Amino acid sequence: EVQVVESGGGLVQAGGSLRLSCAVSGFTFDGDDYDIGWFRQAPGKEHEEISCISTSDGSTYYGDSVKGRFTISKNNARNTVYLQMNSLKPEDTAVYYCAATCDLEDANWGQGTQVTVSS
Repeated sequence: EVQVVESGGGLVQAGGSLRLSCAVSGFTFDGDDYDIGWFRQAPGKEHEEISCISTSDGSTYYGDSVKGRFTISKNNARNTVYLQMNSLKPEDTAVYYCAATCDLEDANWGQGTQVTVSS
């Protein structure tokens, strides 16, 4: 069973940076081909897919709202996917989730990690 645990959220001022981590268990990046996606849910809004990475070839996807500001990466030795978030804006405030899919409809939500960007 694939399990993910998000961490790294916090409170940051607009223009600042945070790095989120998604620790993955249940398969190894070196041996298996999965997609790991980052999603977020802002207050009063639906879940939004913001980025995704293939554990096999490292190909990436970014949503328009984060393109050019966020960078997704993976560490095969640690079985961890990261989301480096730069130039944060108040509208990036949300609970951030990772999941073993790039498809919003297939994602199972864990606890997530809260990101709050103050203006």
